[in-house]
Amino acid sequence: MNWMEWYDSLQKPGWTPPPETIGFIWQCLYPVIFLTCGFVFVQTARGILHWSVALPFAINLVSNLIFTPIQFGLRNLHLAAVDILVVWLTLPWMIWAVWSHYKWVAIAQVPYFVWVSIATVLQLYITWWNWDR
Repeated sequence: MNWMEWYDSLQKPGWTPPPETIGFIWQCLYPVIFLTCGFVFVQTARGILHWSVALPFAINLVSNLIFTPIQFGLRNLHLAAVDILVVWLTLPWMIWAVWSHYKWVAIAQVPYFVWVSIATVLQLYITWWNWDR
């Protein structure tokens, strides 16, 4: 069974957005994520920001990028739940770390945080309801 058939076979809450909506939201968020992460990484490489500011951005970006291979490649709901919790927990850390340096970068994370909060609750529901899969 392909990944979409597998995902469709999972028990999900009634408020689960359709895959097209989820994809569209990520298409809107990824440019902001890459722009702000890139900006923070460049400022860190130039010595303007301390590495401790870039650390939560790096952890968040890696965790975000490995979610899809974990969820749909490995089909490991439990590991995907842990991974999305890392994404979610690093977002307030990112905002806090960069706030005093570049408020626009911190504010740009708010829609990302809102969406990841929804996605985290959804992932935790799916993991719980499909515990044995």
